[in-house]
Amino acid sequence: MTDMMEAERQRASDWFRQLRDEIVAAFEALEDELDVGPGGDRAPGRFDVSETRRRGSDDEDAGGGLMSVMRGGRVFEKVGVNVSTVHGRLGERAQAAMAARGIPGMDEDPRFWASGISLVAHMQNPHVPAVHMNTRMFWTPRAWWFGGGADLNPCIEYPEDTRHFHATLKAACDAHDAEYYPRFKAWADEYFFIPHRGRARGVGGIFYDDLNTGDWEADFAFTQDVGRAFLPAFLPLVRRRAAIAAFEADREAQLVHRGLYAEYNLVYDRGTKFGLESGHDANAVLMSLPPLAKWI
Repeated sequence: MTDMMEAERQRASDWFRQLRDEIVAAFEALEDELDVGPGGDRAPGRFDVSETRRRGSDDEDAGGGLMSVMRGGRVFEKVGVNVSTVHGRLGERAQAAMAARGIPGMDEDPRFWASGISLVAHMQNPHVPAVHMNTRMFWTPRAWWFGGGADLNPCIEYPEDTRHFHATLKAACDAHDAEYYPRFKAWADEYFFIPHRGRARGVGGIFYDDLNTGDWEADFAFTQDVGRAFLPAFLPLVRRRAAIAAFEADREAQLVHRGLYAEYNLVYDRGTKFGLESGHDANAVLMSLPPLAKWI
């Protein structure tokens, strides 16, 4: 496979940054709008933004990104929206993991380039679901692919919220291929499962990886539509649940559920493992962890 054109990589990187900016603005607007619920008496939250860097060998420039984290807001107890574009050479463990997935040429040329956005939100009100979303592009000299998805993680499930979230993601998938939603929903159900607990970490969504149909434009367009679907899938749920009274038992359920989320991300999540093994900023990689959690 020939080298990917620099212009295409730049387009993907620019898009992930644009999506990050839109989501950050929408979340801060939500903080201004919703002065209700457990955090309603607080000042509207704002994101703290810092640059991140990947550690390359011999202090080479290996790229980086922006880590944007809001803590203690009216609506969001903690939310992170990270974007990065990194490059370099994969270590042996990362090469082996890629080779095991069928990525060609990793033993011949370990160079890589990757760009993406990653978001995790933990909410003030236990009735508002936690949520995760990410989209990314990965390139090696022999291959390129897209990946991503979104999944909903309520501690108190409302079936109509689950239906809305899935229906919005399904519409994004169906605009490209009628087989995408059932395939990627099943992949999410399998991927976001916690084996040692024997249960899913939430109510699912979609997950895909290694997407390369041979048509870069089509795969990029699909990944963009997955990213665009996130706010319409999630914001109505926040507005619907933010004012519901929350009691001590609700908070207890939320903290215990967050424990499940932390276990999954630390033990099984592919992105967490790759980020730490490839030398990316540890704080950015671990921003997905909740501010408070509980185990029983």
